[in-house]
Amino acid sequence: MYLKKIKRAIISVSDKSNLKLILPTLKKFKIEIISSGGSFKKINSMNYSCIEVSDYTGFSEMLDGRVKTLHPKIHAGILNIRKNKKHKTDLEKQNIQNIDLVIVDLYPFEKKLEEKKKFQDLIEYIDIGGPTLIRAAAKNFNDVTVISNINDYTQLVKELKINKGSTSIKFRKFMSAKAFNSTAYYDSVISNWFNNQLNIKFPEKETLHGKLKEKLKYGENPHQEGSLYESANNLGIEKIYGKELGYNNYNDIYSALRILKTFKKKEGAVIIKHTNPCGVSIEKSQIKSFKNALACDPISSFGGVVAINSIITKKLALELNKIFFEVIISTGFKKDAFKILKKRKNIRLVNCNKFNLVNKKHYLFLGNAFLTQDSNSTLFSKKLKIVTRKKPTTSQLNSLKFAFNICKFIKSNAIVLVNGRSTIGIGAGQPSRLDSCKIASQKALQFVPEKITKSVAASDAFFPFPDSIEELAETGVEAIIQPGGSINDEKVIKAANNAGLVMAFTGIRHFNH
Repeated sequence: MYLKKIKRAIISVSDKSNLKLILPTLKKFKIEIISSGGSFKKINSMNYSCIEVSDYTGFSEMLDGRVKTLHPKIHAGILNIRKNKKHKTDLEKQNIQNIDLVIVDLYPFEKKLEEKKKFQDLIEYIDIGGPTLIRAAAKNFNDVTVISNINDYTQLVKELKINKGSTSIKFRKFMSAKAFNSTAYYDSVISNWFNNQLNIKFPEKETLHGKLKEKLKYGENPHQEGSLYESANNLGIEKIYGKELGYNNYNDIYSALRILKTFKKKEGAVIIKHTNPCGVSIEKSQIKSFKNALACDPISSFGGVVAINSIITKKLALELNKIFFEVIISTGFKKDAFKILKKRKNIRLVNCNKFNLVNKKHYLFLGNAFLTQDSNSTLFSKKLKIVTRKKPTTSQLNSLKFAFNICKFIKSNAIVLVNGRSTIGIGAGQPSRLDSCKIASQKALQFVPEKITKSVAASDAFFPFPDSIEELAETGVEAIIQPGGSINDEKVIKAANNAGLVMAFTGIRHFNH
């Protein structure tokens, strides 16, 4: 077990709320305490014996507290290898004693960042002494125990009691790993903040950080483990009823809310299955929005995720109960609606009122490497270009813009058919754009054939050949929006003119692989 007796500890913490958990145990095993600043005052106020750092080192605090623990007497006491004879001699020459336990947390930079403190104020919350103490102790885990998280106090107490004032190598190594993780996370938050301040999108070295929010039952499949991590800008959703959310639930919820975020409040319904929309609609009535979204593909919607951009009423709750959804998301639930929905077996009800879409960059992991890019926040170029002889009506133009917006969130190759501001057919994720056209057309013909008249279509990327235009025209589509940019644009435009269609070029492609 390689037990190490704790004789001396240094305590320097920003969060002093749980010191009462460890001080009695330290006193019981006659562990000498060195401390500084507010920690020293707090420990003394609780009637525990404590030596102030400046008295211990013989060197006063300076620079408004920027320099307190940065002293050889502290760090040599932590970093020396106890079995190393030269180290022992060095300490004896300088009259330096061992420090066996380091209990330190870090200045609350992240918390102050969330409070939107001014730049210079935030600078003062960048901890120097804390990370130095933590890293020194973590490096020397063979001889020193480090506690860098307030939540680990109970584990320390348990360890000391079991081992009668000592710690095991297993415990020290585990706490060392946690300590390095803590300082790495801390530095990552600061690094990313600096990059954002300077608008550095792609630094020479990229860091990602997140706090464990939830250990999931499993990952994408039952044989895979999964967890949810959040950064300072957390997801901002709240499960208010039902089974625990799984990996796929979170993925679908995020997909639904990304679309919903593009609508005005109290507008719209989105139904998602495997991250792709089954149906999307924007109507003034939430009932009509939901019914239109469901009508687009009622079969695929079964077992999916539905998101409503308004408070769910009793009337809508009764409609929602007619089909099984794994997750129902909204900005709130009326009491009678909540009572109705919670009767459903295996349901999850989620409040998205505080949903936080902070998505400045997108990451794609490739084993031990990853790709990164700007978030896809632009919908159109400066101006739509109408490339056909026939020009769109105001109604068609509004539908085209809606269709293209939805197309942006669908797996490529993506084709979306729309009537008004409701999807009527969606083709997604096919290697062939023509196949996506056929799927979208087939779904529209199967579920809402009466809405094909006056429908429009959107494509996430250019049409490489006229065959897709011919397919959509045959279905009954009257207008098409697409990026343009194919070497066959002239042939595609000719096909649209021959079919009497309106066609608009956006100049912007929206691949979503």
